[in-house]
Amino acid sequence: MFSNALYSIAAFLVALGVLISIHEFGHFWVARKMGVKVLKFSIGFGKPIWSRKGKVDDTEYVLASIPLGGYVKMLDEREGNVHPDEVDRAFNRKSVWARIAVVIAGPVANFLLAIAVYWIVMMTGISGIAPLLGEIDEGSPAGNAGFQFEDRIDSIGDKRTPTWSDARIALLDQAMSGDGAIEFNVTTVSGESVTRELQVDGSKILKSDGDVVRNLGISQWWPKVPAVIGGLQPDGAATAAGLLIGDQVIAVDGAAIETWRDWVLLIRANPEKELQITVERESTGTVDLQLTPKAKEAQGSTIGFIGAWETLSSEQAGKARVVVKYPPLEAFTNGLARTWEMSVLTLRMLQKLLIGEAAIENISGPISIAQFAGQSASIGLDHYLNFIALISISLAVLNLLPIPMLDGGHLLFYLYEIIFRKPLPERAQLIGQQFGIVVLGCLMFVAFYNDIWRLLQ
Repeated sequence: MFSNALYSIAAFLVALGVLISIHEFGHFWVARKMGVKVLKFSIGFGKPIWSRKGKVDDTEYVLASIPLGGYVKMLDEREGNVHPDEVDRAFNRKSVWARIAVVIAGPVANFLLAIAVYWIVMMTGISGIAPLLGEIDEGSPAGNAGFQFEDRIDSIGDKRTPTWSDARIALLDQAMSGDGAIEFNVTTVSGESVTRELQVDGSKILKSDGDVVRNLGISQWWPKVPAVIGGLQPDGAATAAGLLIGDQVIAVDGAAIETWRDWVLLIRANPEKELQITVERESTGTVDLQLTPKAKEAQGSTIGFIGAWETLSSEQAGKARVVVKYPPLEAFTNGLARTWEMSVLTLRMLQKLLIGEAAIENISGPISIAQFAGQSASIGLDHYLNFIALISISLAVLNLLPIPMLDGGHLLFYLYEIIFRKPLPERAQLIGQQFGIVVLGCLMFVAFYNDIWRLLQ
């Protein structure tokens, strides 16, 4: 577990370093092009752990100890005395349009990074899970719409869904559009192409706890295999009950168990309850055991778990694996489209959060992002690059929000200057910055709270 944490932290820091460097380089490069003197280019905050002077303008390049951001310090009369010979190179002396170009360059650099990464990944191919449906919950929106086990989702609305990830994104996008029917084109297990309509209450789905897709009664396909124990935790409830690797569970309290999923659902539904189980054991035949699942909090509810897993499904899982690959030109256009799609999706989710139509549990902080980084890196380079592109888009969108202290806040001040032909009074800017600090502080608090809560579950 400790090694997994270190791996996640390392993957997170590498991704963060790339994203911050690209973002700040955007500011740096455009500032130079606009004739602004750059005094310092820093990756990270706090005490420098490495620095050197550049040949142009003696710019100081710094790698600092706190890797949660960066900055480009430019010559500016508002921040200190400027030599008369260099006044024309001060940031505050540049035209409002030049200042806008410098400020917007950071987010634009992140968008360009995302496009480039998606282009590379889509050209070389990205592995994924086929959009095959698992067991459908009876009485759920998906069950009422007639979805069946092993339906393959070909498209949602007008968006093709070659992978499960594409299907999730398309479904989330449609759900945020509001109430109504979402049209699915699916291929059934018999090969028939059919259209199904899923009725969605968008606001209710987004405000509910847990996974949005799962709340619709849709789950990812997994092979139907018998309930054969493939592995055990030494200190788990299954080991304490006397279960052995290779045991096949055939009944619980007299009710037959046909698949591993039946077994898992029953265990989850009975935390801290004694169960009479019957297993088929190769060496001795039928054996009766008493098992009490331990209780565990997950997604706001208490479930049972026993510390056991199966291994048979891996033999059948190959049919669910796909590799999506496009020719260079199509990959580039798809990269542009994906960047636009994820940008709009991020903005729409932020809007839903702001007006209370989405749960604040959807906000993630550095801990969750580090976990996602580690998980994506462990799957493969293609998924790690995909993760970097997604976070780069999020960083760009968040920085463009009209909140003082962010790039979008500076753009808001410059918009005032364009409209009224004079800078916003310094007093108003100071109040705005204080407001921005409070807003960002609240967002950070919620993000860290959600992260810690997830860890404790």
